[in-house]
Amino acid sequence: AVSSDLVSIRRFYPISLKWLRTKWYWFVVGVLILLGLRLLGGLVAANRSSESDWVTQSVERSTVPVVITANGTVEGARSINLSPNSSGIIQSLRVEEGDRVRQGQVIAVMDDANLRGELLQMQGQLAQQQANLDKLVAGERSEDIARAEAQLAESESQLTELQAGNRSQEIAQAAARLQQSEATLAQREANLQRYEALYQQGAISREEVDQKRVDRDVAQAQVEEAQEALALQNAGARPEQIDQAAARVEQQRQTVAELKAGTRSEEIAQAQAQVQSAQGSLQTAQSRLDDTQVTAPFDGVVNEIYAEVGSFVSPSTSVSSEASSSSSSILMLSSSDYQVVVNLPESQISRVELGQPVTFTADAFPGETFTGEVDQIAVQASVTQNVTSFEVRVSVDEAAAKGLRIGMNVEAAFEVGTLQDALLVPNAAVVRTEEGEGVYMLSADNKPVFQPIETGDTAAGQTEVIEGLDGDEQVLIGPPAEDNQPERGLFPPAPP
Repeated sequence: AVSSDLVSIRRFYPISLKWLRTKWYWFVVGVLILLGLRLLGGLVAANRSSESDWVTQSVERSTVPVVITANGTVEGARSINLSPNSSGIIQSLRVEEGDRVRQGQVIAVMDDANLRGELLQMQGQLAQQQANLDKLVAGERSEDIARAEAQLAESESQLTELQAGNRSQEIAQAAARLQQSEATLAQREANLQRYEALYQQGAISREEVDQKRVDRDVAQAQVEEAQEALALQNAGARPEQIDQAAARVEQQRQTVAELKAGTRSEEIAQAQAQVQSAQGSLQTAQSRLDDTQVTAPFDGVVNEIYAEVGSFVSPSTSVSSEASSSSSSILMLSSSDYQVVVNLPESQISRVELGQPVTFTADAFPGETFTGEVDQIAVQASVTQNVTSFEVRVSVDEAAAKGLRIGMNVEAAFEVGTLQDALLVPNAAVVRTEEGEGVYMLSADNKPVFQPIETGDTAAGQTEVIEGLDGDEQVLIGPPAEDNQPERGLFPPAPP
């Protein structure tokens, strides 16, 4: 059976069997055996090293500074969304993004056509009120006083004439006119009678008789009128006419007295008040016109422009949201001096004080260090995701701020003290569990043993040990040295 199988193998694999009988076959087998033994030896050595060759570091005493680090951003010391004092349309925009402006520089001009018309109207009202005041202060002219005195004299003459009654000559003239009218009436009456006799005789027509009768009636009316005129002359002026004339005289006398006395102080005071009111209205109109020129409140840089010429914008307030402020404002202006803004935890804020020096680095400038000092500490905390923190603003030295830009990310370092002759262990050696903090040390049989400790501050990658170590121990800081990428959880758990 075996011979049969070999025959079959030789039949189908004649070349392979021939190769097995060569020297190369035994060379390859030897190399594979050597590689296997070497790999097995490495695994055994690694296993032995993992049990005995732990990475340790000595506990040491040293004096190191205590530094608090926090991430933050670069911001302008002052930053506002600039908008006009009154709603309106932008007539011209005189800056672009990135421009540096000076305090008081005109940034934009609003449409002011209506306000200019209002200003002209207020100027006219002020001029009118001022002229009235000047007239009252100067008093009346001598010509006005003389005219009023002449009118008074005329009124007094008319009153005297009415009070004295009609003169005898006027009565005699009225009586003479009456006698003349009566004579005319008698003559026309006689003519009428003569014409009626002639008409009866048929000598004249009826129309001629009627004409003489009309003449007689006219003469009769003239006699009655002359009688009434004579009666009025004899009776004199009526009492109400005398009263009216007396009232006119009194009124004219008061007018003359007022003109001679000059303007009353109350009238001058009233005119002065009207002038002041007109001045206030003019100042208000001028102020509204001045407000159409939007100026920079401080030296700064134009960060972003929100509106264009022809856009309608309205005043925005400091409590407005960013979206609403950008939709109603013209642009964002930030001051030229910068600040670094960071948030420090509640547990660390008590160690930071105003004027404290601060160093920080920026991601955009690797290897460079900038300096500043604490300029402001928030008086009220902010809570974000159940974490309480305080905002701290750090003023940046003007010389050191060159190259920084608003919005850059930085890491700030606050030197808050010094650890004097402190017992220190690497931060990597400290293990924190629910029961507390501690470190691992090697026992006599090279096994990790947990040692509870009480820790203090951390500084320069090390933790202060207040209690639990003497200072001559070796603490574990990682797995064996051959493991270049240690993973957490290699240490055994702390004892209960």
